[in-house]
Amino acid sequence: MPKKIILAIVGVFLIIQLIPVDRNNPPVSEEWNPDREIKQIIQKSCYDCHSNKTKWPWYSYVAPVSWLVAHDVKEGREELNFTEMDRYSERRFKRKLRHALEEVYEKEMPLPIYVLMHPEAKVTDEEFTKLKNYLEKEYKIEWSPENEDHEEE
Repeated sequence: MPKKIILAIVGVFLIIQLIPVDRNNPPVSEEWNPDREIKQIIQKSCYDCHSNKTKWPWYSYVAPVSWLVAHDVKEGREELNFTEMDRYSERRFKRKLRHALEEVYEKEMPLPIYVLMHPEAKVTDEEFTKLKNYLEKEYKIEWSPENEDHEEE
């Protein structure tokens, strides 16, 4: 590759680092507090995108990856935020939990790209069963892969 092309690529890479990215963690208004074991699963697998307690990894400071990470966190918080529980009625929260359970079962959440960088975030089959049983017991959320209705908000 000619030297000018390499310099141009490096120059563009350096310039895009100047584009600001919102990596703020807004204040926690009301945090969901399930039992300790469920909270640990949710924190390790969901909190970086679905709470106001995001841990911003080193790559979230390097464009263009930073743009994707910030976008995923923004969307995740808008969809379900475990630290802004005052935004949801009980009925709406139950729907969101049921939908989240379905997405975890289908391996859509945590996002596969996130699990690639954070393998510890993967929800094991045992953890999924614990989540499912807890939601059935505490919230009367019944779910099984056989009766998925793909209910949307």
